[in-house]
Amino acid sequence: IEAAVEEGRGVFDNLTKFIVWTLPTNCGVALILLSSIVLGFTLPALPVQLLWVNLTTTIFLGIMLVFEPKEDDLMQRKPRDPKLPILTPALIVRIGLVSVVMLAGALWLFFGLKADGYSIAVARTAVINLVIIVEIGYLLNCRSLHRSVFSIGLFNNRPAIAGAIAMIGVQLFFTYSTLMHATFHTASIDAVVWMRIAAVAILSFTIVEIEKWLRRTKRG
Repeated sequence: IEAAVEEGRGVFDNLTKFIVWTLPTNCGVALILLSSIVLGFTLPALPVQLLWVNLTTTIFLGIMLVFEPKEDDLMQRKPRDPKLPILTPALIVRIGLVSVVMLAGALWLFFGLKADGYSIAVARTAVINLVIIVEIGYLLNCRSLHRSVFSIGLFNNRPAIAGAIAMIGVQLFFTYSTLMHATFHTASIDAVVWMRIAAVAILSFTIVEIEKWLRRTKRG
């Protein structure tokens, strides 16, 4: 019975992690499109480019959370009220927070690059890469919903690490392949653009880790 309870908790935990990871992805992408439509400015990313994001990230990133090892405190947690929804108010706030950071980062990057004289194809390619890199960082956040990723070990989910590396490889092909340029209307980006993308991704990762730390501190 104890083993069955532990297995059930582990499956439910990983299912929740996947949902908490995937919703900001979809919400952030939707907000990028909706904001441009509502406010009437140029699309920061084309629908076909965003379809690429949804397809590749689900395959290479989201599914990897299924392989997340059980956390060592799993059986020390109090029984969960079956009437509670999967998404608690705290998790909903986190989803909204990451979605807003993704939207703000995408718009800042898009309009900043255009103001600096980059082409619209470069700016859109940068936005797609920003969404992908933020999602990779957020995948690490979601490996534990309450604890810091550093406390559970960065490398003990090898499928997640392999998926992140594969995602980066696929995205480099997307960014620098002439075939992908013709198919998705993208363009190569330089090191300066990558540094801006990395800055937003690090900010997003740090915000979520701080939010988890604040909630742990509040619970005592």
